[in-house]
Amino acid sequence: SGFASPAQHVLEKSEVAPSKLSMKLKDAYEPLLNFFRPMTCRHKDEQTLIPCHVGESLNTTECLKNKCCPSKTSHELECYLPFKDNMQLTFRLLVLVAGGFLILGCLPFCCCACLQRSQCLNPLRRTNKEVEQIVWKKKACSKDIYDPLLD
Repeated sequence: SGFASPAQHVLEKSEVAPSKLSMKLKDAYEPLLNFFRPMTCRHKDEQTLIPCHVGESLNTTECLKNKCCPSKTSHELECYLPFKDNMQLTFRLLVLVAGGFLILGCLPFCCCACLQRSQCLNPLRRTNKEVEQIVWKKKACSKDIYDPLLD
């Protein structure tokens, strides 16, 4: 009576598996999303503060854990939603594009350097058959000359 039947055991595993998978995917894509959606707690005068819906009267640590920004505008601490940081996004995209262009600029030089050393693609690196035959003939000739002297 304490053991579950095999059918119940399979159902429990199938119910748990998708939620774990979705959590792993969310954890994997979160840094990528954070890179392309930078947020900041610095607000300008014309921006309105939108309260963060994580609870009432949170301390600074809890506010930051929930990815909200603490504000001490009144006697009570309030949490507000962070703002998009367009300057940071522009800088990140600029660095990303510049790095891509740098890689694309260096790629032809690297390919040429590798292909130049290749015997398959560079005809100057291949052995010339005529020269190779002459070398073999000279070696054979030198063996014929020096063999009687060594005996």
